Amino acid sequence: RSVDIVHRFASQLRPPALDDLGLIPALHSHVKDFAKRTGLAVHFTSFTRGRTELLDNDKRTVLYRVVQEALINVAKHAEASRVNVNIRKQRGVIRMEVQDDGKSFDVQNVLSAKRNKGLGLLGMRERVEMVGGRFAVESSPGKGTAIRAEIPFGNGAKG
Repeated sequence: RSVDIVHRFASQLRPPALDDLGLIPALHSHVKDFAKRTGLAVHFTSFTRGRTELLDNDKRTVLYRVVQEALINVAKHAEASRVNVNIRKQRGVIRMEVQDDGKSFDVQNVLSAKRNKGLGLLGMRERVEMVGGRFAVESSPGKGTAIRAEIPFGNGAKG
């Protein structure tokens, strides 16, 4: 019953653009609006040949929300001037990466913090793991931060 409630709640949070446009066009639109609002240079690339639309709704929503949250974090914390968002199909997974050129942070410290400070990263990780994916964060001085998610393409993909 709890799982059903969570699924129902998650579906209510699904951005209408995902259904209206599809994942890649919805992300492209979101990234474009984000760049306009923040003044950051954002480069979006997708090498999926439309394959992301074969993912089930939950997986597409997770990818969209992770990109959305990662960009929010860049705007709030990174002091970045440039962000790259990349999505591609690779050996049974859809791989998403958001890479900025901003300041770094101690990933372990943020992920293990008991305060809300790490809630964005924890939320992203939980979303990705709920659909059987893998989540990683790398951050190092002079190189900025990379948020990566890999969502399984098989099992649950339509078609």
